[in-house]
Amino acid sequence: MTVQEAYKRTQMQLYEVYDNREATNIADQVMAFVTGYSRTDRLVRGHEPLTHAQANKLTLYTLQLLQHVPLQYVLQEAWFAAMPFFVNESVLIPRPETEELVEWVAQEARSVQTQATTDATVSKSTTIIDIGTGSGCIPIALKKKLPTATVHALDVSPGALAVARRNASTLEAAITFHETDILQQMKWQYLPVFDIIVSNPPYIKESEKADMHENVLDHEPHLALFVPDADALLFYRTIAQFAQQHLRPRGMLFFEINEALGKETTDLLISQGFINVELRKDMQGKDRMIKAILPA
Repeated sequence: MTVQEAYKRTQMQLYEVYDNREATNIADQVMAFVTGYSRTDRLVRGHEPLTHAQANKLTLYTLQLLQHVPLQYVLQEAWFAAMPFFVNESVLIPRPETEELVEWVAQEARSVQTQATTDATVSKSTTIIDIGTGSGCIPIALKKKLPTATVHALDVSPGALAVARRNASTLEAAITFHETDILQQMKWQYLPVFDIIVSNPPYIKESEKADMHENVLDHEPHLALFVPDADALLFYRTIAQFAQQHLRPRGMLFFEINEALGKETTDLLISQGFINVELRKDMQGKDRMIKAILPA
């Protein structure tokens, strides 16, 4: 079977479970991953035969895709901040809106570092922790954008931390990892004080499951997704309390949030004594991230 014939067959099979545009896009990505050929390369080299190993991989990947396994889990790769991250079903697939949060954090951290050159009272080496790190995409991207920063990452899941450590090693990012349940306050004492705390915690209410795609519900880790309807702000409240003890005066707290709970999250942070609370929309116009400052 030639490369082009394999592409066409894959595309036709994916039409069974995806709309035409998505099937074509997925087929393109799978063929590029299997053969190393871009769409343009295939126009020139499409007559070449697939190797036996390539054909076996393509068959395996197609079968998984037909069972609604997300493409990133099938390929065990997701791109974030222009870097390839290893992913499996122990971690959430990194989302584009989280890249927006990372860029916001980096911008604010650079501003603080600039101030540090003229103000001896400001720490010259920014210390950051990401709570609920999953694949490690947030701390690794921040370390790449802020090479002089000291970056920590925390997660309760050993499986997630294994993925995050692998990504940090592969992408050559120096991160200090902690296996800790942030909901257990007695474990906070083992963590240092930070200039910036960032988190994309579980924030989808259990009642919202009905509106979610099958490939998310069946494959992405529920531990990292869902919170009880009766306490949808559980992690925000807990991390805000943690920040009151482990954030330096004038330190910054950043969250990715449930788009439907922007006001509630803002009110929570204000009630906890944070100032300069700023709610920001993502590129799709949804309330998606928030910044707050701990008073001096």
